[in-house]
Amino acid sequence: MPEDAAAPPTPQAGAVPYRLTKDGPVFLLVTSRRTGRWLFPKGGLMRDRTPWASAAQEALEEAGVEGVVSDQPLGTYTARRIRGDQTETIAVTLYLLEVTRQLDRWDEKAQRQRRWADLETAIALLADAALGEMLRTAAHQLAARPAPAPDATDQARGKGKKIRKAEARGRRLKAGSGR
Repeated sequence: MPEDAAAPPTPQAGAVPYRLTKDGPVFLLVTSRRTGRWLFPKGGLMRDRTPWASAAQEALEEAGVEGVVSDQPLGTYTARRIRGDQTETIAVTLYLLEVTRQLDRWDEKAQRQRRWADLETAIALLADAALGEMLRTAAHQLAARPAPAPDATDQARGKGKKIRKAEARGRRLKAGSGR
């Protein structure tokens, strides 16, 4: 059955997981389950969660990463989703997620691949002009932030809850926390 042309796009939330390195930001992409295309973790909005908390949960489930998610949208793109004989338009709002922890096991590990990539490689893998432009915007925003000292990540892991509480006060949330 074809999509109703008058139907509004279905809202979704997605995460753009990243890490800052001395050479600039690197981004984490995952493959879709059905087509194997590279994309960012995304999914439907979750009841009782903000859109950015939903995005963080999708990053945990699809890519096996946790971190600090921004409550400011990076941008929104539209795509068509085909399921059987149904087609619908989705509008995915993306949020930056600074990865602080990468898991060896996660919910969709057997269904997806994940890959860290620098800006140009990520844009080439995404093969979508709108996503590429959003990624360039993200890289520009992140370029203004200093790269962490070599041992800063290890120190941050050791402080755990203190850092997460400070981040939460700054309106940035730990992925997967739902708070």
